[in-house]
Amino acid sequence: MASDSPWRHEAAAPSLPESNASVAVHPGRFARRFLSFFGPGYLVAVGYMDPGNWATSLAGGSAFGYLLLSVALLSNIMAILLQALALRLGIASGRDLAQATRDAFSRPVAFVLWILAEGAIVATDLAEVIGTAIGLNLLFGIPLEIGVVLTALDVFLILWLQNKGFRVLESVVIALTLVIFVSFAIEMAYAQPDLGEILRGFIPQTEIARSPAMLYLALGIIGATVMPHNLYLHSSIVQTRAIGPSRAEKRDAIRMATIDSTVALMFALFINASILILAAATFYKAGRTDVAEIQDAFQLLGPLLGAPLAATVFAVALLASGLNSTVTATLSGQIVMEGFINFRMAAWKRRLITRGLAIVPAAVVTVLYGESGTARLLVLSQVMLSLQLPFAMVPLVLFTANRAKMNGLPAPRWLTVSAWVITVVIVTLNLKLIYDVATGAVNI
Repeated sequence: MASDSPWRHEAAAPSLPESNASVAVHPGRFARRFLSFFGPGYLVAVGYMDPGNWATSLAGGSAFGYLLLSVALLSNIMAILLQALALRLGIASGRDLAQATRDAFSRPVAFVLWILAEGAIVATDLAEVIGTAIGLNLLFGIPLEIGVVLTALDVFLILWLQNKGFRVLESVVIALTLVIFVSFAIEMAYAQPDLGEILRGFIPQTEIARSPAMLYLALGIIGATVMPHNLYLHSSIVQTRAIGPSRAEKRDAIRMATIDSTVALMFALFINASILILAAATFYKAGRTDVAEIQDAFQLLGPLLGAPLAATVFAVALLASGLNSTVTATLSGQIVMEGFINFRMAAWKRRLITRGLAIVPAAVVTVLYGESGTARLLVLSQVMLSLQLPFAMVPLVLFTANRAKMNGLPAPRWLTVSAWVITVVIVTLNLKLIYDVATGAVNI
C-alpha cells in the first residue's frame, strides 16, 4: 500500500465483484452513453416506493389529508441530493460506502456502523415481508401467517436473476416499477383529487413539527423515503459500468448516473405522493381518518371510489412493490456485509439469514395481533430507518467532500453544504421524536 494513499485498504476487492464493470459503456453521442447508465437509478428508486412507504403515506393521508405532501416532496429532494453523493463516491473512488467506512474508521467504530447498517436492512426487509404477505393475501386469499413464511422463497427469484446478469436484473426491476406507476396513474384517474389541495399540500407547514403525532408520521415518511441501505447500494451498483480510468471519463459517468438517478427518483415521488393523495382524496375526505392498515385501504377503495377494479389494481401494485424491494434488499445486504467486515457468503445463505430476522417479528405480530398490528409495525420500521439514517449520511458527506479520497472529483461545495443541512435537520427531528416518546407525547 502506498504511504500517501487516502485509503487504508488500497487493494480492497470491488463491490459486487461478480458484476463489477460488467456493463459496457458506449462512446459517442449522449443518448447512447446515457442508455449505458440507465438502470441503477431504478434499483435505488425501488427502495423509495417499497411497502414501508405505503404504510406511512396511507396513514399520513387518511389522518391529515394533503398536509404531509410537503414532507414527501422534501424527502425526495433530500434523496436526490444524497444519492448523487453516493454514486459520486462509487465512481470517483472505486469504493462503495461500506468499504469506504471500513477503510476510514477504526475497527470498533466500523463494527458499530456495520451493526446499524444491518439493522437498517432488517427494518427494510421487515416492511417487504409484511407488504408482500399482505399483497398475497389480498390477491389470492393466502393467510398472512403463511404469506410471511412464503416470502422466504423469494431467494430463488434473486438467485435466478443474478445468474442472468445485471442488465436482466435491472430490466425486471424497471418492468415492475412501470407496473406500479401505471397502477397509480389508474388510481388517480378514479380518485379525481382536488388539484388546488394537492398544490397547497406541497407547501411546508410549521404545525408538522409542533404536532407529535404528525412529526412521528413525517419521520416515518422520511425514513421510508431516504433509506440508509440505498446509500450503500447506489455507491456499489454504479460500479457495474465499465468506466474508463481517466478523470474526464469518470466525470462524464457521474453526470450520466446523476441524470439516471434523478429521473428514477421523480418516478418514486409520483408513486409516494399518489399513495398519500389517494388516501387524502378517499379516506380523509370521507371522514375515515383512522385508515392505516393496507388491508383496510383495499376494502374501502372500491366502495368509496365506486370502482371495484381500483382495489385490485392497488393490490397488484403492492405485490409488485414487495417483489421489487426484495431484489434491492438482497443486494444491499451483500454489499454491507462484504464492505464492512470483508466477509463473503453465498447469496442464498445471506438472503435466508436477513429474511429470517425479518420474518420472526412479522410472524409474531401477525399471529398475536393479526391485521391490526401490521400497520403499526410497518410505520415503526420506517421510523427506525430515519433514526439510523445519520450514521450513513455523515460518513458519506465527509468522504465525498475530501478531494484526495475522491481522486480529484469531490462533490461541489453547494452539494456538500446542502447535505450537511439535511443531516442537521434529520438529526434534530430524530432528537425531537426521541424526546416526545420519552415524555409520552407520542406512543409507538
